[in-house]
Amino acid sequence: METPTATIQKRNTALYFILSIITCGIFGLYWFCTVNDDTNKVSGHPEATGGVAALLLTILTCGIYGLFWTYNMGTRIDEAKVKRGLPSGNLGMLYLILSLVGFGWVAQILMQSELNKLAE
Repeated sequence: METPTATIQKRNTALYFILSIITCGIFGLYWFCTVNDDTNKVSGHPEATGGVAALLLTILTCGIYGLFWTYNMGTRIDEAKVKRGLPSGNLGMLYLILSLVGFGWVAQILMQSELNKLAE
């Protein structure tokens, strides 16, 4: 089992966003999976639902699982921050609200930004 201090790769958020646009969202699917897997690593939950499974569940439920996913990722990022002695907020609720109003892509950018801080 991986420790909560597992290291992850720092990713260029702007580049990933631009690649997602250029590829009409295809790269965004890969990015979704990496955010999921990195969050599982840093929060100490490597046994949690993997990125590909989360993506498939989101597609099969027409996005409903994606709402649960955004909240869950925020909660896990908060958990990882607390384990490292960093201040945390209610990121799960922020990401969920962004997703509900059509800004899920902003939530994903914010998730990656938080993960990049944890990768340092």
